Amino acid sequence: MKKILVISVYLFLLISGSYAQKGKRKDAALNRDVFTAYLDSAFGTYDRLQKLIWNHPELGFLEVKSSGLLQAHLKEHGFTVEAGVAGIPTAFVATFGSGSPVIGILAEFDALPGMSQDTVPYRKPLTEGGSGHACGHHAFGTGAVAGAVAVSRWLAAGRRSGTIKVFGTPAEEGGGGKVYMVREGLFRGVDVVLDWHPAGRNGVSVDTGTAIEMIDYVFTGVPAHAAGNPDRGRSALDGVEALNYMVNLMREHVPASSRIHYVIPEGGEAPNVVPDHARVSYYIRSPKREILKDLVEWIGQAAEGAAKGTQTSVKAEIVSGFYEKLYNRRLAELVQRNLETVGGVNYDARERAFAEAIVKGLGNSDTTLNQAEKTAPLAPERPSAGGGSSDVGDVSWNVPTVSFGTAVFIPGSAGHSWQNVAAGGTTIGTKGLINAAKVFLLTAIDLYSDPGLVAEARAEFEERRGADFQYVPLPGNRPPALDYRVKK
Repeated sequence: MKKILVISVYLFLLISGSYAQKGKRKDAALNRDVFTAYLDSAFGTYDRLQKLIWNHPELGFLEVKSSGLLQAHLKEHGFTVEAGVAGIPTAFVATFGSGSPVIGILAEFDALPGMSQDTVPYRKPLTEGGSGHACGHHAFGTGAVAGAVAVSRWLAAGRRSGTIKVFGTPAEEGGGGKVYMVREGLFRGVDVVLDWHPAGRNGVSVDTGTAIEMIDYVFTGVPAHAAGNPDRGRSALDGVEALNYMVNLMREHVPASSRIHYVIPEGGEAPNVVPDHARVSYYIRSPKREILKDLVEWIGQAAEGAAKGTQTSVKAEIVSGFYEKLYNRRLAELVQRNLETVGGVNYDARERAFAEAIVKGLGNSDTTLNQAEKTAPLAPERPSAGGGSSDVGDVSWNVPTVSFGTAVFIPGSAGHSWQNVAAGGTTIGTKGLINAAKVFLLTAIDLYSDPGLVAEARAEFEERRGADFQYVPLPGNRPPALDYRVKK
């Protein structure tokens, strides 16, 4: 009898344990649903937050209100916020939780000059010549913060070990806030960094972009009356034009994947005065830093030649510089699964009418709108053939990093366009950022729940980076160019 009782108890415990394990797995799945549901329920909160930032577009290193709004929301949800880091007043690091793994989420919030636009499907600046969020960083920062808050609620509910950090990174559009934050060691101890960007589609980024150096060439000459005694003058603007002419001749002889572009923000004050001061701003890009270094050296030689030929002097001032991105396939596969779980952006009738009007104005077919509803398959890694640059590159060479996009913009819209400003400031933009927040949440849960994923991502990172890698920031030791968007 006693033996039968012992066996019965054993079977009961065995069956109970089996049910308990099933229950834990069910609870884990339920936990994911509960916290993604939080993001759906908070749609109005994040719609208001993104629109507050959208309505007050601020240029790089000047994002006082935008940064402050994101910091305040994180503090409200229990994050500890360190502001003004890396010598940048609008940069911050917000932290929740403790222990490992440590997951970072990037948040951007700077706007672009001259891109003011109303939320209508035709060109209508709100302020002539004003700034606007043509790259969607109002949604970028809001989506990152929403995702981090959802992760913090998941950590707190289960009293789990793990830390979530939000890196508030100013001035991605040329100022390179992340570069200075990396240089100051703020990413040390972070295991994985998750990054996203508003897009016209839903998918994981699989190329490396381009490394970039942003350099101002400032020429100094001798002023004189341009009609009365021009022989006494030496034109700084001539120096700029001579440099630009030589660079344009260079284009035939540089790799096709390189990009060189410039503007002349300062070229003199009056035609009848020989200008003694002129400045040309260059962006020099290449998918490989080694080639970029050669291009920068060549253009520097051209600048010296231009100065000698015009009897002026020239000074090169580095504004900033970014690395190309270091890809991580293991993290890309993980994010891809979660993007597919979350799905795309579904327009209601009002949103679809708006999107169709944008598409019509672009001369595209309505079928392109289907890209917003779908998740693109994970493409093979591909070498960059040119294109844009981001200071996320510097982060990716210091911490395993993955980047993805969700459909905040109307499919087919160009980057940095008024169409992006218009769409991003509507509920279409909010739907896209909520989807991004869900991807952050699900990916963080995976990483916290399976440390092996973190180890695999780290191993790939170390292999791709190489044993001899040493991080040397492209701007050198210069302080952040906090006034680079301030009109002089």
